[in-house]
Amino acid sequence: MHGPGDVRVEERAEPVIQLETDAVIRLVASCICGSDLWPYRGIEKQSGPTPMGHEYVGIVEQIGSAVRTLSVGDFVVGSFFASDNTCVVCQAGYQTACLHREPAAPGGAQAEWMRVPLADGTLVATPGVPDPSLVPHLLAASDVLGTGWFGAVAAEVGPGSTVAVVGDGAVGLLAVLAARELGAERIIAMSRHRERQELALEFGATDIVAERGPDGVAAIKRMAGGLGADSVIEAVGTAESMAQALHATRPAGHMSFVGVPHGVSLDAMDLFFSHVHVHGGPAPVRRFLPDLIDRIWSGRIQPGRVFDLALPLAEAADGYRAMDERHAIKVLLELP
Repeated sequence: MHGPGDVRVEERAEPVIQLETDAVIRLVASCICGSDLWPYRGIEKQSGPTPMGHEYVGIVEQIGSAVRTLSVGDFVVGSFFASDNTCVVCQAGYQTACLHREPAAPGGAQAEWMRVPLADGTLVATPGVPDPSLVPHLLAASDVLGTGWFGAVAAEVGPGSTVAVVGDGAVGLLAVLAARELGAERIIAMSRHRERQELALEFGATDIVAERGPDGVAAIKRMAGGLGADSVIEAVGTAESMAQALHATRPAGHMSFVGVPHGVSLDAMDLFFSHVHVHGGPAPVRRFLPDLIDRIWSGRIQPGRVFDLALPLAEAADGYRAMDERHAIKVLLELP
């Protein structure tokens, strides 16, 4: 990305092993993330041309001499942060706060090849080379499914709970799926877009709320006994969505925030008297990958349905435009 609205596909040097803990993979598929739209729209500033992308699946082509859990030829799914998966923070399940954390795609994942640092702690091999029909679902696990899943876990979603999801992008929609998988009884999806509402219902939503702000909060409270939802998942990252999520959570309930925040501040007194448990941050996708891969491999879940537009990598600029103009929920980039 050369600047706001300026995405170019360029020839670059193929990555090579730099450290003994690296792997080089040949990507089978990549995609565009909602968070990629922040710099595309000029909201998040960049210092210069920046390789883009952090979601990926592919085939291991090279491994460093210290890599022990992977072999050349493995089909792998990885998270967007590289982690050693051995430090005290990783062992607590927060690999995105690893003491040795670094970007998993330093050269960008919207590419044909990429170098992955800390490969043993970052990449998870699938049981075999998947059928092509599984690739979109496995790609979703690399970020948006894992992030939606963390949103549900951080909001303490469990059997019998009432859940509200603020945000109808790919993460919000997959938070609905996660809530269903974790046993929620009632799942309220907040969306004003028909196609997204329909997908939310297919993923397990029981109710749709189209209102926003105070009207949206009031609608959720009416559905949840007047108090608010047990669990609320915020999957946007704006001041409005954060306030809506907090106020829609019942006292002693749980709110998670997994949308990358921009221009957000919370009223400490409001938070203080809400008695709402608040937890969030960059999703530790690596924690969930083995379970998510199992669910996808068995056919239990199909998270790749959030990809409603597939384009060749060479047409990535068109993919950004489609997502920016809300003509697509999420764009899959096909590799040659």
